[in-house]
Amino acid sequence: MELSDLRAFARIADLMSVSAAARALGLPKSGVSRALARLERDVGVLLVDRSTRHLRLTDAGAHFRPHALRILADVDEAGAALDGLGAVPAGSLTISLPFTIATALVAPMLPAFMARYPQVRIVLAVENRFIDMPADPVDLMIRVGPLVDSDLIARRLLVSETWLCVSPDYLAARGTPLRAADLSDHHLIGYHDRATVYLDGPADDAGRIELAPAIAISDAAALLPVVLAGAGIAPLPDFLARSLVADGRLVRLRPTIAREHSVIHAVYPSHRSLSAKVRVFIDALAASVSHLELGE
Repeated sequence: MELSDLRAFARIADLMSVSAAARALGLPKSGVSRALARLERDVGVLLVDRSTRHLRLTDAGAHFRPHALRILADVDEAGAALDGLGAVPAGSLTISLPFTIATALVAPMLPAFMARYPQVRIVLAVENRFIDMPADPVDLMIRVGPLVDSDLIARRLLVSETWLCVSPDYLAARGTPLRAADLSDHHLIGYHDRATVYLDGPADDAGRIELAPAIAISDAAALLPVVLAGAGIAPLPDFLARSLVADGRLVRLRPTIAREHSVIHAVYPSHRSLSAKVRVFIDALAASVSHLELGE
């Protein structure tokens, strides 16, 4: 039984597609198909039913999958332990992270990191989907907001505050909202999964208002150019807005409006030894963003 065949089966079982598994593994589709057939021959049972239009695991395949994942995790853990003994971090480091974090926090620190650790190859998987570690070939995740209960280890990197921001041109044309209630008379830009701004103002101005955004976008970095172009008022993470407010390209509306906080974590499997390449990357990213912690 070859480890490469187990990895091929694990990816097929995860993606329910030989083609998708081949793309994820960077291998030819024919090679992944042969790996699956070879593994089935070794274990003596059919693991994946290919007779239907869509692949599905057989009962034997469903029973075998967690054992295969455990074997692969143990091998990865052993490799990570040896990696941690090395003097120089090296190898490919795959990081799953959202677009805003990739552009605003990670990309700026990569040149210095790569200069210091030239033997580490960084692969940024820019996404915000659920990752099933260790089934997915990801070494590290960076996530924003509450984390689901799991056996993963999370290291806090940054607490970000939400700022309500707008361009000077928009204010010149539409006026400045002085109270939270005034926002109902303005063009609002929001996130597609969030239609409410929480207020933290004086007693006569506190509470909650429902936004009806004219534009709803899933990611803050994609939302930012729309705000800069003068389309309306939007909540932005402070690490994205701070420099633009400082140079006058954006105006931060009354700080008592929309004081929401989001925690950004680095997440990795608890059952694995922390490899040198993961450890030095987390340390470098934490140091890079440390000056942003709820800065004013």
